[in-house]
Amino acid sequence: MPARATQISAPISKETKDLLEQHVKATGVKKGHLIETALRYHLRVLHELPADVLVPERMVLTRRSFEKVVDQIRSPRRPTKALRDLMRGDGG
Repeated sequence: MPARATQISAPISKETKDLLEQHVKATGVKKGHLIETALRYHLRVLHELPADVLVPERMVLTRRSFEKVVDQIRSPRRPTKALRDLMRGDGG
């Protein structure tokens, strides 16, 4: 952490707090260091990557869009040649 630190306060869910506590206990990493590192990493990703490649942590679907997702899972399409090449590493 930088020499001159600023303390911030933000409400988080109990689940997030529990995950933080479990990680700190398991690794011995200080909470402040973990939060600083995670926040810097997250902000750097938001800055460096185009918005259209970021997948939100949560997605809210309408009933109709959820049904479309279910249909696609039940009847998957054959991957395109471009996708197969990309997954093989031949995507250019």
